[in-house]
Amino acid sequence: MPAAMRGGSSARPTGQGAAQAAARGRTAAPEGGLSAPTILLAALGVLLAALVLILATGGRGARIVASVSSDVSSRLAAAGFRLAAVKVKGASPLATADILRAAGLYKDQPLAGMDLDAIRRRIESVGWVHDVRVVRLLPDTLLIQVVERRQLAVWQAGGRRQVIDVRGAPIPEADPARFASLPLVVGAGANVGAADLLLELSRRPAVMSQVEALVRVDQRRWDLKLKSGGIIQLPAEGAVAALVRLDALDQESGLMRIGFDRLDLREPSVVAVRPRPGGAARPAGAGVPEGESRE
Repeated sequence: MPAAMRGGSSARPTGQGAAQAAARGRTAAPEGGLSAPTILLAALGVLLAALVLILATGGRGARIVASVSSDVSSRLAAAGFRLAAVKVKGASPLATADILRAAGLYKDQPLAGMDLDAIRRRIESVGWVHDVRVVRLLPDTLLIQVVERRQLAVWQAGGRRQVIDVRGAPIPEADPARFASLPLVVGAGANVGAADLLLELSRRPAVMSQVEALVRVDQRRWDLKLKSGGIIQLPAEGAVAALVRLDALDQESGLMRIGFDRLDLREPSVVAVRPRPGGAARPAGAGVPEGESRE
């Protein structure tokens, strides 16, 4: 039989003993003698006691609690509860940068001491954001769950272009140059009611594919400015019914492909078509003037 080894430092546990030793290593206490879970439980106990103190002593208790909370936050930070990662979900890459800037977070910030309501309010001030939820994921992560405002169109008015959402509200942080694929709506008040008309046009792709811009006329009705240079005049009342008539005409005669200078649909019982002079199309990129009307 081999001689017994003297001094436990040379012995290596095997089997179940090794597993237990590894587990003890994983939960080893940080500097100071207590493990992170132990500190967390102790902190929760302290905060519960602090709540009782507030109820018992009023304002003086609140001041004491503020001091205790600061101490608890410091102890949790020392145990490893510091910000290492921020996860933003539900936001586009363009919006994410503005959201993180508004959140005002920094690496190794004590996680327990964060004012989540204040962070949420700062993020809600960002134009991209419709709704937001901020959650701690212990031990070191903050989750920002965003519902982003959907970009509807680019609105041109007063010589300025802005991206608007489905309610017609501008999104200040959105650069219109980055949203060239969005429909263009032009004129004072064109942001209001554009969502309804765009929805109807999306149901008629043959028409929508030819539209360059929706132009608001006298803040009461719409002209459809076509890529060919032609104009479709819609009535102030019954614009949807006029689009139904237009779609039927196009299917019967290929009207949108033939082209025209003006198509007047303002009278429910009359369709007035003005042919394009000489059959010439408007040069591409000629622009869309504001408030254009051919009453």
